[in-house]
Amino acid sequence: MSEMIYHGKVKQVWSTDDPDIIEFRYTNQISVFDQIIPSLIPAKGESLNRTSCHWFELVEAAGICDTHIIDMSGPDRVLARRFDVVKEPGAIARDRENVFVPLEVICRHYLAGSGWRRYQRGEVTAGELGFAEGAELHEGIKLPTPYLEVSTKFEKFDRLLDRAEALEISNLTDAEFDAIMAIVLKVDAIIDREVAKAGLIHVDGKKEFALGPNRVPVLVDSFGTLDEDRWWDAEAYARGEIVQLSKEFVRGHYIETGHHDALYDARKNGAAEPDIPALPQSVIDQTSALYIDMYQRLTGKNF
Repeated sequence: MSEMIYHGKVKQVWSTDDPDIIEFRYTNQISVFDQIIPSLIPAKGESLNRTSCHWFELVEAAGICDTHIIDMSGPDRVLARRFDVVKEPGAIARDRENVFVPLEVICRHYLAGSGWRRYQRGEVTAGELGFAEGAELHEGIKLPTPYLEVSTKFEKFDRLLDRAEALEISNLTDAEFDAIMAIVLKVDAIIDREVAKAGLIHVDGKKEFALGPNRVPVLVDSFGTLDEDRWWDAEAYARGEIVQLSKEFVRGHYIETGHHDALYDARKNGAAEPDIPALPQSVIDQTSALYIDMYQRLTGKNF
């Protein structure tokens, strides 16, 4: 009998009759800023699952790396290999296999979202982003080369790490860390190639990994969806306009209504966080339609 092992912000993990296999179940919940919105988005779970499975198939077909996918068991469900989870920083032994890597890898191709906001605050410089030091950058500019970042996975809020702390937390070797970074770039090259056919720009996205037998990197969780990645319309961008085609659309709603500022002020001052308000029905309808349309554009398949 299956039991729920874990319930994340938008995804559930269930046991199966095989102790080495788990089932991911994608819900219609949606979250921003580490808060679950009290509104459900119809078709969202199915869109996420089918989109992510599409990318995993392409990665496997290209022979880029191992993945955790076994089989899509339903429109909003997928069977996957199970890996041990060790949350204590630095506690994963150097010879341990079949274990989750406690890091998230973000790859940015354009200056947007939190990357743009950090640049505005002076927390990251033009030089660090690959431009001439001191260059004046604008939101949406294409980066000279992909910009890789690593963040925490098991802390209450995601926190960016430098290489030294990422290695300390994960206990990866330098070679293992570099192998994971190289996989991310190869996967994003596939994504860029495919979405260009649909008039889309892949702005940025995150990926997660485990270490399988012989500590070979394994691509896990989900990626290439509206929840993990940011997408723009290519024609609009060529005209100098940014048209958001991702969950940034929902983040923008809460930024415009003032919830984002209130939330981060509370976190900064150690005060109680304000509850996130429900979405208006018009935004729910728009968001559901976006998830369905983007599944079709990203995969070339009918929903």
